[in-house]
Amino acid sequence: MSQAGPDPASSALSVSSASSSWLKKLGPGLITGAADDDPSGIATYSQAGAQFGFGLLWTMLLTFPLMVGIQVISAKIGRVTGHGLAGNIRQHFPRWLLYLIVGLLVVANTINIAADIAAMGDAMKLLAGGSSHLYVVGFGVLSLLLQVFIPYSRYVRILKWLTLALLAYVGIVFAVPIPWGEVARATVWPTLSWNPDYLTTVVAVFGTTISPYLFFWQASQEVEELRSHPEQRPLRDAPEQAKANFNRIKVDTWIGMGFSNVVAFFIILTTAVTLHEHGFTMIQTSAEAAAALRPIAGNFAFWLFAAGIIGTGLLAIPVLAGSAAYAAAGALGWVDGLELKFKFAKGFYSIIVVSTLIGVALCFMPIDPIKALYWSAVVNGVISVPIMVVMMLIAARPAIMGAFIISRRLTVLGWLCTGVMALAVGTMLVTL
Repeated sequence: MSQAGPDPASSALSVSSASSSWLKKLGPGLITGAADDDPSGIATYSQAGAQFGFGLLWTMLLTFPLMVGIQVISAKIGRVTGHGLAGNIRQHFPRWLLYLIVGLLVVANTINIAADIAAMGDAMKLLAGGSSHLYVVGFGVLSLLLQVFIPYSRYVRILKWLTLALLAYVGIVFAVPIPWGEVARATVWPTLSWNPDYLTTVVAVFGTTISPYLFFWQASQEVEELRSHPEQRPLRDAPEQAKANFNRIKVDTWIGMGFSNVVAFFIILTTAVTLHEHGFTMIQTSAEAAAALRPIAGNFAFWLFAAGIIGTGLLAIPVLAGSAAYAAAGALGWVDGLELKFKFAKGFYSIIVVSTLIGVALCFMPIDPIKALYWSAVVNGVISVPIMVVMMLIAARPAIMGAFIISRRLTVLGWLCTGVMALAVGTMLVTL
Protein backbone atom coordinates (compact mmCIF):
# COMPACT_ATOMS: atom_id res chain seq x y z
CA MET A 1 0.00 0.00 0.00
CA SER A 2 1.53 3.30 -1.07
CA GLN A 3 1.99 6.05 1.47
CA ALA A 4 0.36 9.37 0.70
CA GLY A 5 2.68 12.34 0.24
CA PRO A 6 2.43 15.55 2.23
CA ASP A 7 -0.75 17.53 1.77
CA PRO A 8 0.10 20.62 -0.36
CA ALA A 9 -2.53 22.70 1.40
CA SER A 10 -1.14 21.72 4.79
CA SER A 11 2.42 22.55 3.67
CA ALA A 12 1.37 25.95 2.36
CA LEU A 13 -0.47 26.66 5.62
CA SER A 14 2.64 25.69 7.58
CA VAL A 15 4.86 28.02 5.51
CA SER A 16 2.32 30.85 5.85
CA SER A 17 2.15 30.31 9.62
CA ALA A 18 5.95 30.32 9.91
CA SER A 19 6.18 33.53 7.86
CA SER A 20 3.51 35.16 9.99
CA SER A 21 5.31 34.12 13.18
CA TRP A 22 8.59 35.50 11.81
CA LEU A 23 7.05 38.82 10.80
CA LYS A 24 5.43 39.22 14.21
CA LYS A 25 8.91 39.21 15.75
CA LEU A 26 9.76 42.32 13.72
CA GLY A 27 8.49 45.59 15.12
CA PRO A 28 10.23 48.18 17.31
CA GLY A 29 13.73 47.10 16.24
CA LEU A 30 12.97 47.01 12.51
CA ILE A 31 11.20 50.38 12.56
CA THR A 32 13.90 51.96 14.72
CA GLY A 33 16.67 50.74 12.43
CA ALA A 34 14.88 51.85 9.27
CA ALA A 35 14.08 55.28 10.74
CA ASP A 36 17.81 55.75 11.32
CA ASP A 37 18.24 56.10 7.54
CA ASP A 38 16.04 59.20 7.34
CA PRO A 39 16.59 61.97 4.73
CA SER A 40 18.96 63.82 7.07
CA GLY A 41 20.89 60.59 7.58
CA ILE A 42 20.92 60.05 3.82
CA ALA A 43 22.41 63.54 3.42
CA THR A 44 25.11 62.80 6.01
CA TYR A 45 26.01 59.45 4.42
CA SER A 46 25.93 61.02 0.94
CA GLN A 47 28.31 63.76 2.06
CA ALA A 48 30.61 61.13 3.60
CA GLY A 49 30.75 59.20 0.32
CA ALA A 50 31.03 62.26 -1.91
CA GLN A 51 33.77 63.93 0.13
CA PHE A 52 35.85 60.94 1.23
CA GLY A 53 34.98 58.19 -1.25
CA PHE A 54 35.40 54.75 0.30
CA GLY A 55 37.22 56.31 3.26
CA LEU A 56 34.29 56.02 5.69
CA LEU A 57 32.81 52.64 4.72
CA TRP A 58 34.55 51.15 7.77
CA THR A 59 32.25 53.12 10.08
CA MET A 60 29.29 50.92 9.11
CA LEU A 61 31.20 47.76 9.99
CA LEU A 62 32.24 49.20 13.36
CA THR A 63 28.92 50.71 14.35
CA PHE A 64 26.77 47.65 13.58
CA PRO A 65 27.52 45.53 16.69
CA LEU A 66 27.71 48.65 18.86
CA MET A 67 24.34 49.82 17.57
CA VAL A 68 22.79 46.40 18.19
CA GLY A 69 24.11 46.30 21.74
CA ILE A 70 22.87 49.74 22.81
CA GLN A 71 19.48 49.29 21.12
CA VAL A 72 18.93 45.89 22.76
CA ILE A 73 19.71 47.52 26.10
CA SER A 74 17.19 50.32 25.49
CA ALA A 75 14.54 47.80 24.43
CA LYS A 76 15.15 45.67 27.53
CA ILE A 77 14.84 48.70 29.81
CA GLY A 78 11.40 49.43 28.33
CA ARG A 79 10.16 45.83 28.41
CA VAL A 80 11.46 45.03 31.90
CA THR A 81 10.33 48.20 33.67
CA GLY A 82 7.24 49.12 31.66
CA HIS A 83 8.57 52.70 31.38
CA GLY A 84 10.48 54.58 28.70
CA LEU A 85 13.97 55.99 29.19
CA ALA A 86 12.79 59.42 30.34
CA GLY A 87 10.43 57.86 32.88
CA ASN A 88 13.25 55.76 34.33
CA ILE A 89 15.66 58.70 34.41
CA ARG A 90 12.98 60.79 36.16
CA GLN A 91 12.61 58.19 38.91
CA HIS A 92 16.28 57.51 39.56
CA PHE A 93 18.42 60.50 38.53
CA PRO A 94 18.60 64.25 39.28
CA ARG A 95 16.00 66.39 37.54
CA TRP A 96 18.58 68.79 36.09
CA LEU A 97 20.17 65.90 34.19
CA LEU A 98 16.79 64.73 32.95
CA TYR A 99 15.73 68.16 31.71
CA LEU A 100 19.10 68.82 30.05
CA ILE A 101 19.03 65.52 28.15
CA VAL A 102 15.39 65.83 27.12
CA GLY A 103 15.76 69.50 26.15
CA LEU A 104 18.72 68.79 23.86
CA LEU A 105 16.93 65.78 22.39
CA VAL A 106 13.78 67.78 21.57
CA VAL A 107 15.81 70.58 19.93
CA ALA A 108 17.91 68.15 17.87
CA ASN A 109 14.82 66.19 16.81
CA THR A 110 12.95 69.33 15.75
CA ILE A 111 15.89 70.41 13.57
CA ASN A 112 16.00 66.90 12.11
CA ILE A 113 12.27 67.04 11.35
CA ALA A 114 12.80 70.33 9.49
CA ALA A 115 15.68 68.88 7.48
CA ASP A 116 13.74 65.71 6.66
CA ILE A 117 10.58 67.51 5.54
CA ALA A 118 12.62 69.96 3.46
CA ALA A 119 14.43 67.04 1.79
CA MET A 120 11.13 65.31 1.08
CA GLY A 121 9.71 68.49 -0.46
CA ASP A 122 12.78 68.94 -2.65
CA ALA A 123 12.71 65.27 -3.71
CA MET A 124 9.04 65.50 -4.65
CA LYS A 125 9.75 68.63 -6.67
CA LEU A 126 12.51 66.77 -8.54
CA LEU A 127 10.14 63.91 -9.35
CA ALA A 128 6.89 65.78 -10.08
CA GLY A 129 7.68 69.49 -10.37
CA GLY A 130 5.65 72.11 -8.52
CA SER A 131 6.35 73.93 -5.27
CA SER A 132 8.60 72.30 -2.68
CA HIS A 133 7.03 74.48 0.04
CA LEU A 134 3.59 73.12 -0.84
CA TYR A 135 4.91 69.58 -0.55
CA VAL A 136 6.55 70.45 2.78
CA VAL A 137 3.18 71.50 4.23
CA GLY A 138 1.49 68.42 2.77
CA PHE A 139 4.02 65.98 4.22
CA GLY A 140 3.89 67.69 7.62
CA VAL A 141 0.08 67.57 7.76
CA LEU A 142 -0.01 63.96 6.54
CA SER A 143 2.44 62.86 9.21
CA LEU A 144 0.45 64.61 11.94
CA LEU A 145 -2.85 63.08 10.84
CA LEU A 146 -1.38 59.59 10.81
CA GLN A 147 0.14 59.93 14.27
CA VAL A 148 -2.80 61.61 15.95
CA PHE A 149 -5.74 59.72 14.47
CA ILE A 150 -4.48 56.18 13.83
CA PRO A 151 -3.91 53.94 16.90
CA TYR A 152 -0.44 52.50 17.35
CA SER A 153 -1.56 48.90 16.72
CA ARG A 154 -2.62 49.87 13.18
CA TYR A 155 -0.06 52.62 12.56
CA VAL A 156 2.84 50.27 13.27
CA ARG A 157 1.78 48.15 10.27
CA ILE A 158 2.10 51.21 8.02
CA LEU A 159 5.56 51.93 9.43
CA LYS A 160 6.65 48.33 8.77
CA TRP A 161 5.70 48.61 5.09
CA LEU A 162 7.48 51.96 4.78
CA THR A 163 10.76 50.24 5.71
CA LEU A 164 10.70 48.72 2.20
CA ALA A 165 11.51 52.18 0.82
CA LEU A 166 15.09 51.66 1.98
CA LEU A 167 15.58 48.86 -0.55
CA ALA A 168 15.85 51.62 -3.14
CA TYR A 169 19.40 52.33 -1.96
CA VAL A 170 20.43 48.71 -2.34
CA GLY A 171 18.91 48.63 -5.83
CA ILE A 172 21.07 51.52 -7.04
CA VAL A 173 24.21 49.34 -7.05
CA PHE A 174 22.75 47.49 -10.05
CA ALA A 175 22.89 50.75 -12.03
CA VAL A 176 26.56 51.59 -11.45
CA PRO A 177 29.82 49.58 -11.68
CA ILE A 178 31.39 48.79 -8.29
CA PRO A 179 35.10 47.92 -7.71
CA TRP A 180 34.30 45.35 -5.05
CA GLY A 181 37.91 44.46 -4.24
CA GLU A 182 38.74 48.07 -3.42
CA VAL A 183 35.50 48.39 -1.45
CA ALA A 184 36.34 45.33 0.67
CA ARG A 185 39.83 46.63 1.46
CA ALA A 186 38.56 50.07 2.46
CA THR A 187 35.89 48.49 4.68
CA VAL A 188 38.10 46.11 6.67
CA TRP A 189 41.43 47.95 6.43
CA PRO A 190 40.65 51.68 6.41
CA THR A 191 43.08 54.54 5.90
CA LEU A 192 42.38 56.91 8.78
CA SER A 193 43.01 60.66 8.76
CA TRP A 194 43.52 63.30 11.45
CA ASN A 195 42.04 65.95 9.20
CA PRO A 196 39.44 67.95 11.24
CA ASP A 197 36.85 67.66 8.44
CA TYR A 198 37.33 63.91 8.34
CA LEU A 199 36.99 63.55 12.12
CA THR A 200 33.94 65.82 12.27
CA THR A 201 32.31 63.74 9.52
CA VAL A 202 33.10 60.56 11.46
CA VAL A 203 31.31 62.03 14.51
CA ALA A 204 28.40 63.11 12.28
CA VAL A 205 28.13 59.58 10.85
CA PHE A 206 28.33 58.07 14.34
CA GLY A 207 25.79 60.60 15.62
CA THR A 208 23.44 59.73 12.77
CA THR A 209 23.88 55.97 13.18
CA ILE A 210 23.93 55.73 16.99
CA SER A 211 21.45 58.48 17.77
CA PRO A 212 19.70 59.32 21.06
CA TYR A 213 16.22 59.53 19.57
CA LEU A 214 16.54 55.87 18.58
CA PHE A 215 17.19 54.90 22.23
CA PHE A 216 14.09 56.72 23.44
CA TRP A 217 11.92 55.46 20.58
CA GLN A 218 12.72 51.75 20.88
CA ALA A 219 12.32 51.71 24.68
CA SER A 220 8.97 53.50 24.35
CA GLN A 221 7.81 51.15 21.58
CA GLU A 222 8.38 48.21 23.89
CA VAL A 223 6.06 49.95 26.36
CA GLU A 224 3.54 50.50 23.54
CA GLU A 225 3.73 46.79 22.73
CA LEU A 226 2.83 46.05 26.35
CA ARG A 227 -0.17 48.35 26.18
CA SER A 228 -1.45 46.93 22.90
CA HIS A 229 -1.32 43.34 24.22
CA PRO A 230 -3.27 43.12 27.50
CA GLU A 231 -1.85 39.68 28.29
CA GLN A 232 1.69 41.12 28.35
CA ARG A 233 3.13 42.80 31.44
CA PRO A 234 6.47 44.36 32.42
CA LEU A 235 8.93 41.53 32.94
CA ARG A 236 9.62 42.55 36.52
CA ASP A 237 6.00 41.60 37.21
CA ALA A 238 5.83 38.65 34.80
CA PRO A 239 9.26 36.96 34.67
CA GLU A 240 7.78 33.91 32.92
CA GLN A 241 7.39 36.06 29.79
CA ALA A 242 11.08 36.99 29.71
CA LYS A 243 12.49 34.23 27.48
CA ALA A 244 10.06 34.75 24.61
CA ASN A 245 10.33 38.54 24.73
CA PHE A 246 14.11 38.67 25.00
CA ASN A 247 14.35 36.31 22.03
CA ARG A 248 11.99 38.54 20.04
CA ILE A 249 13.95 41.69 21.00
CA LYS A 250 17.22 40.06 19.95
CA VAL A 251 15.93 38.92 16.54
CA ASP A 252 14.06 42.17 15.90
CA THR A 253 17.02 44.38 16.81
CA TRP A 254 19.69 42.41 14.95
CA ILE A 255 17.60 42.45 11.78
CA GLY A 256 16.56 46.09 12.18
CA MET A 257 20.06 47.41 12.83
CA GLY A 258 21.54 45.15 10.16
CA PHE A 259 19.04 46.49 7.65
CA SER A 260 19.88 50.06 8.70
CA ASN A 261 23.63 49.66 8.37
CA VAL A 262 23.50 47.78 5.07
CA VAL A 263 21.44 50.59 3.57
CA ALA A 264 23.76 53.27 5.00
CA PHE A 265 26.74 51.33 3.61
CA PHE A 266 25.20 51.35 0.13
CA ILE A 267 24.41 55.07 0.29
CA ILE A 268 28.06 55.86 1.09
CA LEU A 269 29.17 53.38 -1.59
CA THR A 270 26.83 54.74 -4.27
CA THR A 271 27.85 58.37 -3.74
CA ALA A 272 31.53 57.36 -3.56
CA VAL A 273 31.57 55.56 -6.94
CA THR A 274 29.47 58.22 -8.65
CA LEU A 275 29.77 61.69 -7.12
CA HIS A 276 33.25 61.40 -5.56
CA GLU A 277 34.73 59.77 -8.65
CA HIS A 278 33.35 62.60 -10.83
CA GLY A 279 34.52 65.43 -8.58
CA PHE A 280 31.24 66.20 -6.78
CA THR A 281 32.69 66.36 -3.27
CA MET A 282 30.24 68.73 -1.57
CA ILE A 283 26.62 67.55 -1.27
CA GLN A 284 24.29 69.99 0.44
CA THR A 285 21.11 67.86 0.70
CA SER A 286 19.90 64.35 0.01
CA ALA A 287 17.81 65.78 -2.85
CA GLU A 288 20.96 67.38 -4.30
CA ALA A 289 22.64 63.98 -4.16
CA ALA A 290 19.72 62.51 -6.11
CA ALA A 291 19.91 65.26 -8.73
CA ALA A 292 23.68 64.86 -9.07
CA LEU A 293 23.26 61.12 -9.68
CA ARG A 294 21.08 61.60 -12.78
CA PRO A 295 23.76 62.63 -15.31
CA ILE A 296 26.25 60.12 -13.88
CA ALA A 297 24.23 56.99 -13.11
CA GLY A 298 21.09 57.60 -15.17
CA ASN A 299 17.39 58.03 -14.51
CA PHE A 300 16.97 54.68 -12.75
CA ALA A 301 19.41 55.58 -9.96
CA PHE A 302 17.97 59.10 -9.77
CA TRP A 303 14.38 57.88 -9.35
CA LEU A 304 15.31 55.25 -6.79
CA PHE A 305 17.33 57.71 -4.72
CA ALA A 306 14.67 60.46 -4.82
CA ALA A 307 11.72 58.13 -4.14
CA GLY A 308 13.62 56.58 -1.24
CA ILE A 309 13.98 60.03 0.36
CA ILE A 310 10.19 60.44 0.45
CA GLY A 311 9.53 56.93 1.77
CA THR A 312 12.15 57.11 4.49
CA GLY A 313 10.96 60.59 5.49
CA LEU A 314 7.41 59.33 6.00
CA LEU A 315 8.87 56.68 8.28
CA ALA A 316 11.32 58.93 10.14
CA ILE A 317 9.20 62.00 10.93
CA PRO A 318 6.83 60.14 13.27
CA VAL A 319 9.81 58.48 14.96
CA LEU A 320 11.54 61.84 15.51
CA ALA A 321 8.38 63.61 16.72
CA GLY A 322 7.26 60.57 18.71
CA SER A 323 10.58 60.07 20.50
CA ALA A 324 10.61 63.78 21.45
CA ALA A 325 7.06 63.44 22.78
CA TYR A 326 7.85 60.26 24.74
CA ALA A 327 10.92 61.93 26.26
CA ALA A 328 9.11 65.14 27.21
CA ALA A 329 6.05 63.32 28.55
CA GLY A 330 8.22 60.95 30.58
CA ALA A 331 10.23 63.86 31.99
CA LEU A 332 7.11 65.79 33.02
CA GLY A 333 5.11 62.79 34.22
CA TRP A 334 2.43 63.11 31.53
CA VAL A 335 0.31 60.28 30.14
CA ASP A 336 1.77 59.14 26.83
CA GLY A 337 1.11 56.63 24.10
CA LEU A 338 0.27 56.49 20.39
CA GLU A 339 -2.44 53.95 21.21
CA LEU A 340 -4.37 56.59 23.19
CA LYS A 341 -6.78 59.10 21.71
CA PHE A 342 -5.76 62.77 21.70
CA LYS A 343 -8.12 63.74 24.53
CA PHE A 344 -6.48 61.22 26.89
CA ALA A 345 -2.87 62.31 26.18
CA LYS A 346 -3.11 65.98 25.21
CA GLY A 347 0.36 66.94 26.45
CA PHE A 348 2.00 64.03 24.64
CA TYR A 349 0.29 64.76 21.33
CA SER A 350 0.89 68.49 21.74
CA ILE A 351 4.65 67.85 21.67
CA ILE A 352 4.24 65.88 18.43
CA VAL A 353 2.14 68.65 16.89
CA VAL A 354 4.38 71.52 18.03
CA SER A 355 7.69 69.86 17.05
CA THR A 356 6.31 68.91 13.61
CA LEU A 357 4.84 72.36 12.96
CA ILE A 358 8.06 74.09 14.07
CA GLY A 359 9.92 71.74 11.74
CA VAL A 360 7.62 72.79 8.87
CA ALA A 361 8.00 76.48 9.79
CA LEU A 362 11.81 76.24 9.79
CA CYS A 363 11.65 75.20 6.13
CA PHE A 364 10.29 78.70 5.32
CA MET A 365 13.00 80.59 7.22
CA PRO A 366 16.37 81.81 5.88
CA ILE A 367 18.32 79.22 7.89
CA ASP A 368 21.13 77.26 6.28
CA PRO A 369 19.52 73.79 6.41
CA ILE A 370 22.77 71.99 5.73
CA LYS A 371 24.71 73.51 8.58
CA ALA A 372 21.73 72.94 10.87
CA LEU A 373 21.43 69.34 9.71
CA TYR A 374 25.15 68.57 9.87
CA TRP A 375 25.61 70.07 13.31
CA SER A 376 22.43 68.42 14.64
CA ALA A 377 24.12 65.12 13.74
CA VAL A 378 27.24 66.26 15.59
CA VAL A 379 25.09 67.35 18.58
CA ASN A 380 23.42 63.93 18.54
CA GLY A 381 26.86 62.34 18.72
CA VAL A 382 27.89 64.55 21.65
CA ILE A 383 24.72 64.12 23.75
CA SER A 384 24.54 60.39 23.05
CA VAL A 385 27.54 59.84 25.37
CA PRO A 386 25.92 60.98 28.66
CA ILE A 387 22.63 59.34 27.64
CA MET A 388 24.40 56.01 27.07
CA VAL A 389 26.19 56.32 30.41
CA VAL A 390 22.82 56.80 32.13
CA MET A 391 21.32 53.87 30.19
CA MET A 392 24.16 51.58 31.23
CA LEU A 393 23.71 52.56 34.88
CA ILE A 394 19.96 51.89 34.67
CA ALA A 395 20.42 48.52 32.94
CA ALA A 396 22.88 47.33 35.60
CA ARG A 397 20.82 48.30 38.67
CA PRO A 398 18.88 45.46 40.36
CA ALA A 399 16.71 48.11 42.05
CA ILE A 400 15.43 49.06 38.58
CA MET A 401 15.79 45.91 36.48
CA GLY A 402 15.23 43.32 39.20
CA ALA A 403 16.58 39.93 38.14
CA PHE A 404 16.94 41.15 34.55
CA ILE A 405 20.05 43.28 34.76
CA ILE A 406 21.93 43.02 31.48
CA SER A 407 24.41 40.20 30.88
CA ARG A 408 28.18 40.59 31.02
CA ARG A 409 28.38 40.42 27.22
CA LEU A 410 25.81 43.20 26.78
CA THR A 411 27.56 45.20 29.50
CA VAL A 412 30.88 45.00 27.63
CA LEU A 413 29.22 45.85 24.31
CA GLY A 414 27.27 48.77 25.80
CA TRP A 415 30.28 50.33 27.50
CA LEU A 416 32.38 49.73 24.37
CA CYS A 417 29.79 51.64 22.33
CA THR A 418 29.82 54.45 24.89
CA GLY A 419 33.62 54.53 24.88
CA VAL A 420 33.88 54.62 21.09
CA MET A 421 31.41 57.51 20.89
CA ALA A 422 33.24 59.37 23.68
CA LEU A 423 36.59 58.83 21.91
CA ALA A 424 35.21 60.07 18.59
CA VAL A 425 33.65 63.16 20.17
CA GLY A 426 36.76 63.90 22.25
CA THR A 427 39.07 63.57 19.23
CA MET A 428 36.85 65.91 17.21
CA LEU A 429 36.80 68.54 19.97
CA VAL A 430 40.59 68.40 20.36
CA THR A 431 41.22 68.81 16.63
CA LEU A 432 38.73 71.69 16.44
